Amino acid sequence: STLAVAIARHRQLQAVHLDQLFHLPHTDWQPRPEADFLQLHADAIAQERWVMDGNYSRCLPARLARATGFILLDLPTRTSLLRYFRRSWFERNRHGALAGNQDTVKWAMLHHIAVVTPPHRRRYDQLFEGIALPKLKLANTRQLQRFYETEGLAREPAP
Repeated sequence: STLAVAIARHRQLQAVHLDQLFHLPHTDWQPRPEADFLQLHADAIAQERWVMDGNYSRCLPARLARATGFILLDLPTRTSLLRYFRRSWFERNRHGALAGNQDTVKWAMLHHIAVVTPPHRRRYDQLFEGIALPKLKLANTRQLQRFYETEGLAREPAP
């Protein structure tokens, strides 16, 4: 979410956070009905200009059909876990947060980061290789920092 906001501010785009579209605000990350999420996603990508964060691979083909570029942020599992703990415990306001909800550490999210995501990395690499758009893979914090610097991006404080 932080990267999406930095790109959006730098390029004067709207940042769309898929987690906010998928989950109902003012809940403890309760999913919306699938049809509602899919409509919100369709409405978001129908806009002329946007930057979007999140995966939700079932919607990726429609998103890629409208996108002008693609960034795969594929950080190591340990980095993702550390960032998850930091935002759950210490960040009260963060980009991409769910309105009316305070993040807490959840077993389901720990499981997703540590168990579900790692085996999918090969699939994400294959997907990345098949994308014909301008694309960039950022696989560690050093590459991510270099991207911020070379693009003139700034990490803005959360609202």
